[in-house]
Amino acid sequence: MSVDMNSQGSDSNEEDYDPNCEEEEEDEDPGDIEDYYDGVANDVEQQGADAFDPEEYQFTCLTYKESESTLNEHMASLAATLKVSHAVAKLVLVSFHWQISEILERHKSNAAQLLVEARVQPTSSKHAMVHSSHHCAVCMQFVRKENLLSLACQHQFCRSCWEQHCTVLVKDGVGVGVSCMAQDCLLRTPEDFVFPLLPSEELKDKYRRYLFRDYVESHYQLQLCPGADCPMVIQVQEPKARRVQCNRCNEVFCFKCRQMYHAPTDCATIRKWLTKCADDSETANYISAHTKDCPKCNICIEKNGGCNHMVMVFLLFSADFCWMCLGDWKTHGSEYYECSRYKENPDIVNQSQQAQAREALKKYLFYFERWENHNKSLQLEAQTYQRIQEKIQERVMNNLGTWIDWQYLQNAAKLLAKCRYTLQYTYPYAYYMESGPRKKLFEYQQAQLEAEIENLSWKVERADSYDRGDLENQMHIAEQRRRTLLKDFHDT
Repeated sequence: MSVDMNSQGSDSNEEDYDPNCEEEEEDEDPGDIEDYYDGVANDVEQQGADAFDPEEYQFTCLTYKESESTLNEHMASLAATLKVSHAVAKLVLVSFHWQISEILERHKSNAAQLLVEARVQPTSSKHAMVHSSHHCAVCMQFVRKENLLSLACQHQFCRSCWEQHCTVLVKDGVGVGVSCMAQDCLLRTPEDFVFPLLPSEELKDKYRRYLFRDYVESHYQLQLCPGADCPMVIQVQEPKARRVQCNRCNEVFCFKCRQMYHAPTDCATIRKWLTKCADDSETANYISAHTKDCPKCNICIEKNGGCNHMVMVFLLFSADFCWMCLGDWKTHGSEYYECSRYKENPDIVNQSQQAQAREALKKYLFYFERWENHNKSLQLEAQTYQRIQEKIQERVMNNLGTWIDWQYLQNAAKLLAKCRYTLQYTYPYAYYMESGPRKKLFEYQQAQLEAEIENLSWKVERADSYDRGDLENQMHIAEQRRRTLLKDFHDT
């Protein structure tokens, strides 16, 4: 990659659950490479054991009506088995995350206790303490018997108080969580109890959306798409921290935590990392700049592409070096392991607290700089991808082959983004890893992947200088390194 030189020094909208929502097609940014997982299989076809894809994950995108139908099927079947109302069956399913086999086992063992744990029936002792009265326990007014309402716990309140209670909670976005008003009573109100108490159709529609949200979020096999104003639901057989993509809004996310996809880092670790980056943002600001000083002439330089191989050519000298460590690129092939691995100070535990604090900051900045660098490289390589698309279009228009003849160039840029995205998320993983043989293996594989990604990046940016076979061979090697790392370290 060449460099530019300067003379100066240097995470839900309630509308998501609209049952009447119609699907709309969205315009795609020609420079967007979010679909880099698609369309590259033929150019990086794996053989034998290498054909195993550790990210392979089966999922289905359901519309509002399809997911509602799925939920209702579970509910109707369970209601018949437990001999309870449909509304109560839904509360039982929510309490046990729609794990029907577990519910049936508990019902077979102790049917009464199942309903107590689901918070739809009180314990016998609490039920016995309730005394009959014609006074509302909230407003303390004398009320006619027919205007007193209660759940299975028999805590009686007037209809007016129940209406106010349900209205306030639903306006606050509560669905399944509407519960009894009595102090220390945890019984939940079935939906068929709440609906008649809501004063308007608008409020009832809100309540339906909130119930649907809670039903889906409590289901171990379902996740709401986090895309803006998207009503789709993702369904899987086995919930894992895997990559899923909505077929309506194209949002890509981790099924388990609904955040940005983050393999090989697990959900808990990426949350810790992102929180730390946010908390320490001011500390890390100075390394977020796009500029560094050339190690040979000290001129301020700026990256103009994703590749970390820097090339500067002057009349009297030239410089080939690594953007990250500023080391000589000629020997970098054998030293890449050293560039991506943080060297711990083995004696730091015996030094002062101030020294330990400095070491901790040094370690964090090491990993943060590499994390941030690959993020910026992804953005710069998106521009390369757009240029490749424009170049292909130009060649096709000039009758220099068909789009299919040149599509391998676009696939190379997509695969580069795919590999670099994985590499970016190896750094939070490495930051929190305990020292030991497993970390050494991870750092070795990380370095191997990084080296091949830089080779691929270099060739993608100079695609006209390499024949198709050479480029596709580099794609194969990079993808093989990526799969090997994920196979050994991807969270299961």
